[in-house]
Amino acid sequence: MFKLGIVVNPFAGLGGPMAMKGSDGLDLSRVHADDLGRSAARALRCLERIAESGIEELTVYGFAGLMSAQSAANDVLRIAGLPFISVGQPADPNLTTQVDTREAAQAIVKAGVDLLLFVGGDGTARDIFTAVGTRIPCLGVPAGVKMHSGVYAVSPESAADIVVALITGKLVEVTQQEVRDIDEEAFRAGTVRSKYFGELTVPSIGGFLQHVKAGGREQKELVLADIADHIIEEMDPESLYVVGPGSTTAAIMAQLGLDNTLLGVDLIANFELQASDVNAELLMQAITDHQGPVKAVITAIGGQGHILGRGNQQLTPAIIRRIGRDNFIIVATKTKITELNGRPLLVDSNDPDVDREWQGFIKVVTGYRDSVMYRVSASGE
Repeated sequence: MFKLGIVVNPFAGLGGPMAMKGSDGLDLSRVHADDLGRSAARALRCLERIAESGIEELTVYGFAGLMSAQSAANDVLRIAGLPFISVGQPADPNLTTQVDTREAAQAIVKAGVDLLLFVGGDGTARDIFTAVGTRIPCLGVPAGVKMHSGVYAVSPESAADIVVALITGKLVEVTQQEVRDIDEEAFRAGTVRSKYFGELTVPSIGGFLQHVKAGGREQKELVLADIADHIIEEMDPESLYVVGPGSTTAAIMAQLGLDNTLLGVDLIANFELQASDVNAELLMQAITDHQGPVKAVITAIGGQGHILGRGNQQLTPAIIRRIGRDNFIIVATKTKITELNGRPLLVDSNDPDVDREWQGFIKVVTGYRDSVMYRVSASGE
């Protein structure tokens, strides 16, 4: 089941028809009745497009009322034909604020959504960034007056297409995109002052962006080198890295100039080999003894898609829980992901509860600063 969060800023874009260059500090008493509901209409365009795709395993989560494109007093079980679950409501059902936006985003994250869809402009993007940072992927549906941020789809329909692509197992890249906003008072006076506030993790539809031959296939050796470069660049000297088996992870070890156990588990700290071909007992002892963060780098088995429970059983359910899902780094080439033909990555840890905890969407590193979002499922479900 795909969990889609939605946060609608019901007053986004209302300053445009009034030539205010934005909606910050807008006096709602001056807004024409015909302009109200603009952002809700754009939210519904997106959700209706998703519903028209025929996808059934999707539930929408959000604050009841205006912040989910419903009437202020509405308490519904469906929105645009999609199942809806309320996770709260704004303090004033008729007048939402940036505090409501942030609280709604935080409540949606707590509900465990796979993607947060927000509808608004740059001010809304700032509030979403403040509330959730890079904890979950977010995607903006454009509805504001000014949109200098790179976190928005080009239209409500294109945002819907990205969601549908995610659910149906298409390659959907995830990148860090800037959240920017301008000083509206200065802008109204003719001066543009754009300011960087941070970055959100944003999905986008893309193809093979790097190392592509004329036939559209990756050059494996170059891609493996790119993946290795990315992982090494992101490595924290204070962390212990558990490196799983496989040719993709072997490329990382080779790039570091370290001996590798192709079919075993090795340990790295401060870019140096700490132990080779460890068993579960030694692995748990190393994790327990390490005074700092612990991360694991694993890859998918080609054709099958298993990321846990095949060839890396040293990662027992207890160790998987001890490391934590968020501290696992999944690496794979886009060719390997594409060859799954939309089937999910699989987890078979021998503990059904652990397997279920892994279900949902996860980031897969597919190149240098290049990642995709992909679905994970328990093997038995």
